[in-house]
Amino acid sequence: MDALIKSLRPKTSDSKPSDLKTSDVKPSETKPADVRPAELDPSEFLAAAVRADQPRPSRAEAESAVQTLLSYIGENPEREGLLDTPRRVVEAFDELYQGYHQCPAEVLDRTFGETAGYDDFVLVRDIEFTSQCEHHMMPFYGRAHIAYTPVERVVGLSKLARLTDIFARRLQTQEHLTAQIAAAIDEILKPRGVAVLIEAEHTCMSVRGVAKHGAMTFTSRYTGMFRDNPAEQARFISLVRVPQR
Repeated sequence: MDALIKSLRPKTSDSKPSDLKTSDVKPSETKPADVRPAELDPSEFLAAAVRADQPRPSRAEAESAVQTLLSYIGENPEREGLLDTPRRVVEAFDELYQGYHQCPAEVLDRTFGETAGYDDFVLVRDIEFTSQCEHHMMPFYGRAHIAYTPVERVVGLSKLARLTDIFARRLQTQEHLTAQIAAAIDEILKPRGVAVLIEAEHTCMSVRGVAKHGAMTFTSRYTGMFRDNPAEQARFISLVRVPQR
């Protein structure tokens, strides 16, 4: 799946960089602008990633591809232990990548209005997940911590875990996964702010390449009040880091 990211950087001029001279730029124009993070295209999280009419190989073709890979690594696909492996691999792919066929917007569609005027953020932490790296198709796994500040209505807590699983069960980078979760909640629930922190270990780094077992990668994304108020970011992180009982 190709990520479509729209830049929010404003265009200050139609001139090409080579057309501008240092003497033409005023001091005030050299100051960095208040740049917001790029926004994801809503088509990434408002519908399933796979359309019903999208051409796809048959199951037989997929199993044949697995046989080819077995031969490539030097195995004999006809030996007893591997006779049923292509079928098992394709079935495993159906499970591991089911997120392509699920709609994130539907998960967050039902909300509840009986909040008694609750006006602080809601935090669900330690949401365990497993995903697959899009670069090597190897697993990465860890925990997601998600908070949002509702406006009048809240979503069922389990829905945040289901949303995480939908995006995780696709080929991913951790950075993109973090951005997708935050963007979906922000776009669909319209809260005052969203905070997402993900910590994960990547087997493409721990069992191959540099082979550094236990190295953790942290990514975060903030919108609204969490983006604009460092104190709210700090409070979110402090609650995420409270020791488990």
